Amino acid sequence: MKNKDNLGSKKEKKVNKIKEQLARLREKLASENKHTSFPSKSEFKKTKDKPKQPKKEEIKVKPKQPKKEEIKVKPKQPKKEEIKVKPKQPKKEEIKVKPKEAKNKAKEAKEKKARRKEEAKKKAKEAKEKKARRKEEAKKKAKEAKEKKARRKEEAKKKAKEAKEKEEEAKKKEEEAKRTYEEELEEQLTDEEITGFQLEKTDMDKMCNRVCEIIADYESVGILQSQLWKKFKLSSRDGSRLALKLERMGNITREKILEKERWTYKLIIKKTPVSTKSIEGAPCLTCPVEAKCSLDGEVSPKTCQWIEDWVMIELKNK
Repeated sequence: MKNKDNLGSKKEKKVNKIKEQLARLREKLASENKHTSFPSKSEFKKTKDKPKQPKKEEIKVKPKQPKKEEIKVKPKQPKKEEIKVKPKQPKKEEIKVKPKEAKNKAKEAKEKKARRKEEAKKKAKEAKEKKARRKEEAKKKAKEAKEKKARRKEEAKKKAKEAKEKEEEAKKKEEEAKRTYEEELEEQLTDEEITGFQLEKTDMDKMCNRVCEIIADYESVGILQSQLWKKFKLSSRDGSRLALKLERMGNITREKILEKERWTYKLIIKKTPVSTKSIEGAPCLTCPVEAKCSLDGEVSPKTCQWIEDWVMIELKNK
């Protein structure tokens, strides 16, 4: 029972509070209508009819429906009233203060944008400078590479020249090493001095024929001129001049060879000389009927008994 009485008293208190709030609202509306314009009869009637609303609330708060009222009058409602009755002025003050903060934020945002732009510009400049530096470094490297290539080419040319000079010097040395006494004589003597070469108290025609006969005995193998000059007991100068003379006359050829680490010449016959030995004992030289001798005449070498005897004697001697 006590609980029911407490609930009833609580409900009455709440109803009274609601009534007081409605009265206040009516007073506010009346004051506002007076300031604006006088209300018409219909409006006045409506205002008079407004107090009927609490009856509806009273109807809702009938004791027959305690459970529903309990649900409606949950402890959550006072929270709603508190929320409605809360002073809204501090919020307005906060709203008034917000524009300054917004301005500050806008300024800060602008400053940030400006800073970002400046940083972007700086980065762009740095990137451009880096690109320019890279290009300059690339150009320098290209120039250095070209200079290195030019230096290498020059060095290669110098080395090639030095190599050529060395080769030429080596060739000269080889030629000097291969140079013979005959070559030196050829440079020193003229053609007339070589072809007109003569030895004292000697028949040069017989000497030349004899030399050619000896060389012809060796046929294509040839003979070293040093060996030949020893047979005739000639000096190297006289033997060389004689060999040059026979070569100019077209009787022999000289072939340069290396013999015992020394360059010399090998003499080879080119034109065999005519020998008189083959006709020295021929009967034709002293034949009394030589004038009548012919192939088709009465006296003929085909039928000559003297020639036949001479040939037989020569064969026996050989």
